[in-house]
Amino acid sequence: MTQIPEMPEPAHGSVLDAPVGNWVDRFAPAATRPYLRLSRADRPIGTWLLLIPCLWAIALAAAVDGFRLHDLWLAASCGLGAFLMRGAGCTWNDITDRKIDAQVTRTRSRPLPSGQVTVRQALAWMAVQALAAALILFSYNWLAIGLGIASLALVAIYPFAKRFTWWPQMFLGLAFNWGALLAWAAHAGSVPPAAVALYGAGIAWTLFYDTIYAHQDREDDAMIGVKSTARLFGAQSRLWLRVFLIAAAGLMGLAVLLALLPARDPLQLAVALGGVWAFGLHMARQLARLDMDDPASCLLVFRSNRDAGLIAALFLASAASL
Repeated sequence: MTQIPEMPEPAHGSVLDAPVGNWVDRFAPAATRPYLRLSRADRPIGTWLLLIPCLWAIALAAAVDGFRLHDLWLAASCGLGAFLMRGAGCTWNDITDRKIDAQVTRTRSRPLPSGQVTVRQALAWMAVQALAAALILFSYNWLAIGLGIASLALVAIYPFAKRFTWWPQMFLGLAFNWGALLAWAAHAGSVPPAAVALYGAGIAWTLFYDTIYAHQDREDDAMIGVKSTARLFGAQSRLWLRVFLIAAAGLMGLAVLLALLPARDPLQLAVALGGVWAFGLHMARQLARLDMDDPASCLLVFRSNRDAGLIAALFLASAASL
């Protein structure tokens, strides 16, 4: 196997691709830092990307049958649940990938491959986070609880996907956007076609942003035999990203139409569809400034998807308030 060039390790156990000066490195007690790094608390973008489909669902479901005070709890609890389950999922991912991570420049400084924590300690930390998330889940209705339990299969499978398929980003999309179904069920007690379309929009969105993210590692991934859509698409990646952009915006638009057309409120429909347009426009701007041969550009554009998702959530929430 080709040797990876030696690079200086980050100071004080920080992770190479975490934002410089993040709150974990600056303020967290030293004993907690390896565990918070396992949970990716030093880079909150993943929590946002897990939470945003939940916010879409709560807002669009509320636009259908009215905002309820309980929706404030749903939004807040989904935020805390996203933090906990993203942390548990990342911990599981790092446990399964610790040998691969040790061979990739960007990930070799993570707590497990760098020796900051043991596998047993990581398993215990994963269990703590999952149990805390379960306490939140069991405050929902039975349909939402069942959907939450079912999502564990996707969480468990995802880290292995890059070993057997060129489409691990699809598995990430299936897992990361499950909250669109769960949150709609928690609000309405059902999962209508609009919720399924919204879930599909989230999957296409994940294929868009995580293919961009995967371009950071394509050379290391090729060296060690890890599969990704970035490697699969290669020089055709920009074309595929356009396809995912159109699919994400199109499916979100379909979700809005399925949800709001029966009410025949033109202003509400226009505001919600305005969110779809703004969401798609933001993704188009990302694509225009993306340099897939520059890892820093890939990371910057990837992180900007928080804003794309929040813009759509804001428009959908505004539609629900009309």
